[in-house]
Amino acid sequence: MANHIQYQVKLEIFEGPLDLLLHLIRKNEVDIFDIPIATITEQYLGYLDMMKSFNIEIAGDFLLMASTLIHIKSKMLLPEYDEDDEDEEDPRVEITGPLLEYLRLKEVAGELSERDLLDRDVFTRRLSPLLKDQLQGEEPLLDVNIFQLMDAFKRIVEERLPGVPIRLEAERWSLKEKTACILEILKTSEIIYFSDLFIKDTTISEFIITFLALLELVHMGLVRVFQPDPDEDIRLEAHFKDNEEPNHGEITEVNS
Repeated sequence: MANHIQYQVKLEIFEGPLDLLLHLIRKNEVDIFDIPIATITEQYLGYLDMMKSFNIEIAGDFLLMASTLIHIKSKMLLPEYDEDDEDEEDPRVEITGPLLEYLRLKEVAGELSERDLLDRDVFTRRLSPLLKDQLQGEEPLLDVNIFQLMDAFKRIVEERLPGVPIRLEAERWSLKEKTACILEILKTSEIIYFSDLFIKDTTISEFIITFLALLELVHMGLVRVFQPDPDEDIRLEAHFKDNEEPNHGEITEVNS
């Protein structure tokens, strides 16, 4: 019987907890000043659970934010809390303030400098007219973050392995083998789509290892991920020369 293999993956690709909160605000299309804290907290914890199911190391600041969200949620559920009381401070200020400051920092870095005030504070899934004009008729290629990849992976599992829990178990594939496999595909195709990596007739463990291999390649800068439209499949693009070999030093595979 094959040994159970645990993969502990350390990836700097992960944005921080504020990035995850901003992703959830955009995904839910809500006002940053009126965050539905119960919904956002539940979804935030869901992402942490998914990371744990991948055996991905979760940074302490993610757990600290989880505690903060749970604390705010509990304060808002107290009988004496009155949302309409103008003299009572909104507990959500504890995260709204840091989120706004983080957005300002991103603006200074040039990532959000073209958004107007409304689009900065209230997120929708449409492209801004300014961005469309800048593209001048070209097909937009929007960078995909780690949380969007997780969303896409979850949809793939629900579609192709319905009812199967996301859990990594013993698997004949190693993470190194899967990264090499994806690189070989990209060497011949240059561009493939996210869904093409996942074959229907396979196991959830192979799905997970394939996903982790993709994350590692993105982290190493060998693969770039784009999404022309939120409703379209994510595009994977080779970002390496044929003679480049990946360094798997960041991946730890432990037999137990």
